[in-house]
Amino acid sequence: MESVLLCVGKTDQGEIQQLIEQYSQRLKHYTKFSIQIVEDIKNSKNLSEKLQKEKEGDALKKQLKPGDRVILLDEGGKQFSSLQFSEWMNKQMASGLKRLVFVVGGPYGFSPAIYALAQQKISLSPMTFSHQMVRLFFVEQLYRAHTILKNEPYHHQ
Repeated sequence: MESVLLCVGKTDQGEIQQLIEQYSQRLKHYTKFSIQIVEDIKNSKNLSEKLQKEKEGDALKKQLKPGDRVILLDEGGKQFSSLQFSEWMNKQMASGLKRLVFVVGGPYGFSPAIYALAQQKISLSPMTFSHQMVRLFFVEQLYRAHTILKNEPYHHQ
């Protein structure tokens, strides 16, 4: 199974990007993983929030393939402990899926069309984080989940 982190816009803070790349490289020892970026919407300052979400949603949909399981990283989603998330990941891997796509939306969240496509929503915290930090936190948690499943010493109880 391939895990994909699909995001709107680039990470423009070098320090955060370095950490994201570090965890992405570590993940490659456990699973096929990639980060896919859809470009920020041009002239978004001239668009309403609704129109911006719709345009981002259209760009995100173009990256999805038939059979993908789409999981939104959304503050209203289900929260897991790290152990619970590793168990959930194990079930996904055993399900025969080809691609598990985790999606980080733009600054205003997701369009109704993207919510309609999603099979599930996951929340990393009830707190609000920048979209750049969400990427880092998620990639670290995905790495942690794989080390838990392999009984490696990265995670401490």
